[in-house]
Amino acid sequence: MIGVIADDLTGAAEIGAVGARLGMRAELLLDGDPSADADLVCLDTDTRLEGADEAAQRTRHAAARLVACGAESIYKKTDSLLRGSPAAEISAMLDQLGAPAALLVPANPALGRTIVSGRYLVGDRPIHESEFAMDPSHPRASDVVTALAGEGGTQRVHFRAPGDPMPGSGIIIGGAADKEDLHHWATTHPDDWLMAGAAGFFEALHCGRWQGRPQHGEDSAPLPPGELFVCGSTSDAAHAFIAAQRSAGRPVLALPEALAESGKISPEESAELARRTAAEIGTGGRVILQIGLPRVADPALSVRLPGILAAVAAEALALQPVGQVFAEGGATAVALARQMGWNRLQVLAERAPGVAVLAPAEDPSVRFTIKPGSYSWPEEVIRSHG
Repeated sequence: MIGVIADDLTGAAEIGAVGARLGMRAELLLDGDPSADADLVCLDTDTRLEGADEAAQRTRHAAARLVACGAESIYKKTDSLLRGSPAAEISAMLDQLGAPAALLVPANPALGRTIVSGRYLVGDRPIHESEFAMDPSHPRASDVVTALAGEGGTQRVHFRAPGDPMPGSGIIIGGAADKEDLHHWATTHPDDWLMAGAAGFFEALHCGRWQGRPQHGEDSAPLPPGELFVCGSTSDAAHAFIAAQRSAGRPVLALPEALAESGKISPEESAELARRTAAEIGTGGRVILQIGLPRVADPALSVRLPGILAAVAAEALALQPVGQVFAEGGATAVALARQMGWNRLQVLAERAPGVAVLAPAEDPSVRFTIKPGSYSWPEEVIRSHG
């Protein structure tokens, strides 16, 4: 069994989807033990928004849990943009596992996210000049990858380009401008090092080893009618999707605007929004539930908004179940899964890079499709009639 530790649910799902495509039996766990036949088990520590000390503690516990469950190898999934506390979490894993060093390759060239000469680029722009400079929780103020790795770690952070001499300890960030660089790092690392990074590096490490295995795929059995999209991201991709859906005539509902100033939503307001959402779901089409607030200046409120949105969505689904639920943004996805009591999620398919179709063990008649907030929904999802 391969174990994966991710700092949010969409990151765990992204790796699970890659594993499913490669032929692994993959599942995501929020609680409980892995299935006996799982090839790939992804744990979500839900630490993207936590401080470095708490993130390190949860990650250390997750590593010990995977070892106890029989994991033969463990991969640390980091955000491809190095948000969160990657240095602190990787340091904790090195301490727990006794590995001498970690190779961290967070770049994802397939999505235009590259690291060249120690600098992070999104497309052809330095990351701190991209939309991620305004990330509500982790604004990217520099393009220097050793700085982006964050504070709180006990290990020194180095950068190396492919072919450079390697140190024997610490956290080594490997530069990657293309797929060939990912392959280089996947085939040249010491066997006793911890591997960490984004989905592209995980795929490079395991590509070719699982071909021929049967995949679960998406069940062809009909699902209950209706689709609910729970959009907790404020990224450019999220805004574009919501605008397109509104133009197509899909109902779009949002949290009350007064929440941006008061920081509170009353039980009555929450119940009313849930009732309206459920009524729209009952028509059998596609419904969009979004945060939809003006820019929120209070960072503490920004952190709470995905949970508020998920609570409304769960209340609506209790009134009117649907066959397909879509969530964007890791904080939104995990909050909704916990609200619904979904603790074990089987990975059925990869709709697109980073877009995973899941089946909750607690409610197998539902398809739960999730993605990181900064990724776009694939065209087949955008143009579906619901």
